[in-house]
Amino acid sequence: MNKPLILVVEDDPPVRNLMATTLKAHDYRFISAKNGTEAIMEASTHSPEIVLLDLGLPDMDGTEVIRNIRSWSNMPIIVISARSEDADKIEALDAGADDYLTKPFSVEELLARLRATVRRLSIAAESQDSPVFTNGELKIDYASGCAWLGAGELHLTPIEYKLLCLLSRNVGKVLTHKYLTQSVWGSAWENDVASLRVYMATLRKKLERSPDSARCIQTHVGIGYRMLKIEG
Repeated sequence: MNKPLILVVEDDPPVRNLMATTLKAHDYRFISAKNGTEAIMEASTHSPEIVLLDLGLPDMDGTEVIRNIRSWSNMPIIVISARSEDADKIEALDAGADDYLTKPFSVEELLARLRATVRRLSIAAESQDSPVFTNGELKIDYASGCAWLGAGELHLTPIEYKLLCLLSRNVGKVLTHKYLTQSVWGSAWENDVASLRVYMATLRKKLERSPDSARCIQTHVGIGYRMLKIEG
């Protein structure tokens, strides 16, 4: 299987060269852009499978690039930025980014994020052909509206099931509090976020019934939640 085509959007030459060298050394195909205008043009022309995007671009903010691409494509976008505040991460993720890596970053972490995104692309392609989602012992039959953990059926409330489906359909992607509350309740008030935390806690207890259960829901404090892909 050919590795995906990656669009690198970075205006800082040393960082762009580091990313290019890393991708080349691991046999990834890539193209690059130095600003937002070039990024949008390259994305629409070459349809890369993954975008690595800096936010501090010389001609526009990276979140504008995300919103533009999201208006016509769901290609995964991994933000790589020196902005480390939760508010910046939330803004980028709410705009449509799939993941967020803070500078300075290690080559190993960048490669790990890429591998996770490639797995998510593979899972998404498979799920288009099947109404059943599996992740470790977890199985969800979207058509019947039922979920199982091992041989036992999970007894979920309607909201727990909806949250589980949202996470599973975006496995590997960080979903913000705002995205989840708007998807479930149609709003993002503070009390909605408080309710979300309660429902996520009860959902976790049902998915992780014993100390040996695989932990498949990851909390990003102050930001949201992500379902991890369970290997094996």
